[in-house]
Amino acid sequence: MDQSDPPFLIDDIVENFSLLEDWDDRYRYVIELGRKLAPFPEQERTEANKVQGCVSQVWLATTIHRRDGDAVLTFAGDSDAHIVRGLVAILIALLSGRPAAEIAEENPLALFERLGLGEHLTPQRSNGFRSMVARMRADAQAVLAEGGIARW
Repeated sequence: MDQSDPPFLIDDIVENFSLLEDWDDRYRYVIELGRKLAPFPEQERTEANKVQGCVSQVWLATTIHRRDGDAVLTFAGDSDAHIVRGLVAILIALLSGRPAAEIAEENPLALFERLGLGEHLTPQRSNGFRSMVARMRADAQAVLAEGGIARW
């Protein structure tokens, strides 16, 4: 399985969060999501793929392909911090494999708040999450600005 096909669906993540009442269990679940990501290729750990604005090291690689005339983006990611790697997994489950136009319009921060992450993570991790979202949306917007033509 490659990282463009995450081993979990965003609806499953939301449902599982609702079943876990204790925040220690939710933290463990986020960490487990991160562990299920496919290994991030060493050659993708470049400065260009590094997400700025994160205290932890975070890398996101974007691949673009066409499906039914749309530019579809798939994301792969990794972090050196377990919880942050889980946040990467949540974003990949939400955004990867979707058309650029949908990604540009999606509001992952609403999901972040709905899951209660905003009030239970440190401000640095919350800012890092926002930086990851900004990076993924910027990639989608760049593709749209170029008429849906992949430049990567």
